[in-house]
Amino acid sequence: MAEHHADVIVVGAGPAGSAAAYHLARSGLDVLLLEKTAFPREKVCGDGLTPRATKQLVAMGIDISEEAGWLRNKGLRIIGGGQRLQLDWPELASYPDYGLVRKRDDFDEQLARQAEKAGARLYERCNVGGPILDAAGRITGVEAKLGEDKAPATFHAPIVVAADGNSTRLSLKMGLHRREDRPMGVAVRTYFTSPRHDDDYLESWLELWDRRGPQDRLLPGYGWIFGMGDGTSNVGLGILNSSKAFRELDWREVLKAWCASMPSEWGYTPENMTCPIRGAALPMAFNRKPHYTRGLLLVGDAGGLVNPFNGEGIAYAMESGQIAAEVIVQAQARQTPSQRELALRRYPKVLSDTYGGYYTMGRAFVKLIGNPKVMKLATERGLSHPLLMRFTLKMLANLTDPTGGDAMDRIINGLAKVAPRS
Repeated sequence: MAEHHADVIVVGAGPAGSAAAYHLARSGLDVLLLEKTAFPREKVCGDGLTPRATKQLVAMGIDISEEAGWLRNKGLRIIGGGQRLQLDWPELASYPDYGLVRKRDDFDEQLARQAEKAGARLYERCNVGGPILDAAGRITGVEAKLGEDKAPATFHAPIVVAADGNSTRLSLKMGLHRREDRPMGVAVRTYFTSPRHDDDYLESWLELWDRRGPQDRLLPGYGWIFGMGDGTSNVGLGILNSSKAFRELDWREVLKAWCASMPSEWGYTPENMTCPIRGAALPMAFNRKPHYTRGLLLVGDAGGLVNPFNGEGIAYAMESGQIAAEVIVQAQARQTPSQRELALRRYPKVLSDTYGGYYTMGRAFVKLIGNPKVMKLATERGLSHPLLMRFTLKMLANLTDPTGGDAMDRIINGLAKVAPRS
């Protein structure tokens, strides 16, 4: 059996794992990045990146120029309640004033290769089975099967990062289960060839209707149309489990019905579909805790870091990867095991301080829009007030300056500070 040793093991080479591996390697640590599939590989996603995610790409040194294949967007177009409102991303000191679009099969590989360039050792087709534990129950490595022949291998390190997504088998085998009191969403999407492929705004539809019964029913979620710049549009929808309809409906059929209601000239018809409709879970608002235990740190979807306000996961995946890396680097510089453990236990506190109050507000928001009457009122009345919608955009996308911002920033930051930690 092949044995491999390092300072840190990162399981999963999605945005969270690759960001963690990149920042760890840049700090001089020996990092093993283990990915169960081979690149390129597809992931279900809207492919739209907010300025918050764009900032993380810049921090990793990714070439985000148009020449490198990135499509920039200026802001968000919101449609609902008979209204159509186009909002530019806010001008802030902390974040760029543009977002990006890129397909996930290519996006994830770029991040993983960047981590490799920084010095991380990437193993593709490395299917991690379970943790290796010491006598005290602390994780000291993982067992895996390598390559197409599934050769057994072991990887050893004093610290392991779980970046293996919503299913996070590693966390489950360490006894960390999903919290049922936290919101969960589902996203379904497909691609169509369309003349709308070069739209420079992300488009969000706030009204999704279930029209099967005697009365139309407004669903808690939103639809999106993101132009990919390559002749296709990513068209999908996100639904929250705060509705009774969450488990009743076939969301692929809801997406088909929604697309059928679109103008024919947009091309969102079955014959223009370039791939099957696929779905994925959106684990939100810290739905798996603790984020650190016995040598294991959870990042990204493994720790339920999806924003409950808007379903965005990539920015928080990359941010948590960077935060985890910073904590690990400091811990590794400590003199004794007890000092290192003290430093590692700081990780959940940093996450809570960074996102806890904001996610608590998001959970309240999810409950509110789970009421169809509230959702209907919000879409009909809110969109007619541009100033209110600019405030809402900042809050939903979590785009504020922490210091020196405008009045909207101060209100949002103040609310997040006084809200109980999630």
